[in-house]
Amino acid sequence: MICYLVRHGKDDGTVRGGWSAAPLTGEGIRQSERLACTFAEDQEKHIVHVFTSDLPRAFQTAEILAAKLNLPLSRLPDFREVNNGALSGMKNSEALEKYPGLFWRTLEWEEPYPQGESPRAFYERIVSAWEIFAATVRNIGGDVILVTHGGVINVILHIINGTEYSNKDKPYPVQNAQPIAVEI
Repeated sequence: MICYLVRHGKDDGTVRGGWSAAPLTGEGIRQSERLACTFAEDQEKHIVHVFTSDLPRAFQTAEILAAKLNLPLSRLPDFREVNNGALSGMKNSEALEKYPGLFWRTLEWEEPYPQGESPRAFYERIVSAWEIFAATVRNIGGDVILVTHGGVINVILHIINGTEYSNKDKPYPVQNAQPIAVEI
């Protein structure tokens, strides 16, 4: 079976994402609508369910897909982006003042964001969530869509490709509302 990993549509780039409640922008809604039409027009795909992170930007994207494809939609909180704690939803300019030099790629493996999670904790959360998800949907009777976040998709692609994960680089860049088909 195929799982289409989809990064949510465009959100507000002036704030730190992570666990922020930032919704999609107008452009992000349009990206999601175009993707939904693309899925709907492809008669070869047999998608039976849409799953999503529960963060607003992912959930909005998933709602658009599920509505257009007339499919059930389930929220999976474990597929949230990294918990960036105190920086969640903070304006980038404010984050640069309060936490100069603090970015995902600058954290050490065991070093958490202030009030958030470390790269190791994030990685372990996604590995566990992916293993449970794959085992659960493997016999669902068709293909599925998982709407989530760029960081989450990077971890999943590391798992699938059997490569070592690090927060220091991002070898699998994913655009907004871009589907990536993976075999489960």
